[in-house]
Amino acid sequence: MTLPSSRVKRLQLPTGITLLLFLLTTSGLYADDKAVHSAAITGNEPGFRDLTADDFVNVNCAEDTWQWKEGTLFCTGIPTGVLRTKKRFTNCEIVAEWCHRKPGGNSGIFLWATDESIEKLTSEGKPGLPHGVEVQILDLDYGPQYEQRTGKKGDWFTSHGDVFPVGVTKMTLFEPLSPNGSRSFPSENRSRGANDWNHYYVRAINGEVRLWVNGGEVSGGKDCQPASGYICLESEGAPIEFRKLRIRELP
Repeated sequence: MTLPSSRVKRLQLPTGITLLLFLLTTSGLYADDKAVHSAAITGNEPGFRDLTADDFVNVNCAEDTWQWKEGTLFCTGIPTGVLRTKKRFTNCEIVAEWCHRKPGGNSGIFLWATDESIEKLTSEGKPGLPHGVEVQILDLDYGPQYEQRTGKKGDWFTSHGDVFPVGVTKMTLFEPLSPNGSRSFPSENRSRGANDWNHYYVRAINGEVRLWVNGGEVSGGKDCQPASGYICLESEGAPIEFRKLRIRELP
C-alpha cells in the first residue's frame, strides 16, 4: 500500500530516516502491486545497527551449533533449532547476508516468534522451530534432493524466498501463492546457490512483512497476528553462514 506523507510525519523519525522513507514511498517500493521493485538497502543507512553475539540467546541448539568469528555467524545445522534475539521487536527492518555451505541446505529467519513457542522449546530442550513468520532460506539444490529422497514433487516450496506463517501465526499472503496456498511464493527467482553469498532485506512493520532478495522485492504478507516477538535464526540440517546482520527499529 502507498504510505501517505502524513503517515511519514507521524512516525517522527530522524531526518535521515524520514527522507529515506519518503524516497521509498515516491519510488513505488510501498506500492501494492505485482511488480518486482528494487531496493538498494544495504544496512549502512541511518538508524541501522549491528546484530552481534550480545543480541542473541541459544534456544534449543548445542553449544557449538552457533559460533561467531570476526563478524560472521557460523551454524553447523545440527540439531534443528534456533538462536533468538534477547529482546522482542515490533516494527523493524533487517539486513542479512547468508551463504549455504552445502548443496540442499535449509535455514530461515523467523519474525515475531511467539513467547509461548520459545518457552516450550527452551524448557523441553528438544529439536524444533518456533511459531512465527518464516522467511525461508533454501539452497537451489534442495528441491532436486527432496524429490529424489521422497519421490514426491517439490512444487509446494521454492528456493528463492518463500514467506509463510508457522504454527499459531496468521497472515494474509501476497500472491503468487504456493499450490496449497500456504506460502507467498517469490515473484522472481533471484537466489544464488551454495557457496555464493545472498542478500536479504526484510521489512516488518504494522503487521506486514516484505522480502527483497538480492535487491528485488519478491514475497511477503500482511495482517500478521501476532505482529511482535523475537527474531530467530534457524539451524536445520546443513551448515550456513550469516554476516552483516543489521537491524533498524521503527516506531
